[in-house]
Amino acid sequence: MDACFITLLIACFLLASSFTIVRSLSKPPLLGVHPLDEQYFASEVIKCKDNSKSFSRDRLNDNFCDCVDGTDEPGTSACPAGKFYCRNIGSTPQFLFSSRVNDHFCDCCDGSDEYDGSINCPNTCIMGGNIEYKTDHHFSRVGGLVGDLGHVGAKQAKSGVSLDDLIQKLKGLKILLIIQVVITIIVIVFRILRRRARSKRRRYH
Repeated sequence: MDACFITLLIACFLLASSFTIVRSLSKPPLLGVHPLDEQYFASEVIKCKDNSKSFSRDRLNDNFCDCVDGTDEPGTSACPAGKFYCRNIGSTPQFLFSSRVNDHFCDCCDGSDEYDGSINCPNTCIMGGNIEYKTDHHFSRVGGLVGDLGHVGAKQAKSGVSLDDLIQKLKGLKILLIIQVVITIIVIVFRILRRRARSKRRRYH
């Protein structure tokens, strides 16, 4: 009875720990932020990239422009100088002017720029990446921005897309690995305690 109770407690503890780790690993990425910049926004106090001032993390994407360069509002249209990063996993990543965020037009092929629910943007990203499709699809709407930033997106098509895909796959593998380790530990602990319980019964008989 004691062995079963201890096993149950250990199993509950391990499962709770694994769910906490899984939750932290599966947090959604910061809106409008390039994956390589996520670490920059991880601290509680963040500096504007132009070094003009600092702001607390709770003011990130709060729809109020604190930094002139738009560092604090990568995911909103609050800062005129801001840039929004479309991950577009499976296609070409790109930057948009912040004025394109929630403007009732789907600029990112993954629909991430229209998140306020006023318009439904289906994910139309092409698996494997298609630079010509992305350029044609966004040239008329974004205009000069694609001319300036589209080339950057094209250059990142091979490295950027594969990096985003790799990050997502690694997170998924981490979650699966943690769950497998937890299940294995529970099974091992249960078997050990079961053997001990059997040996105790044999001694008494």
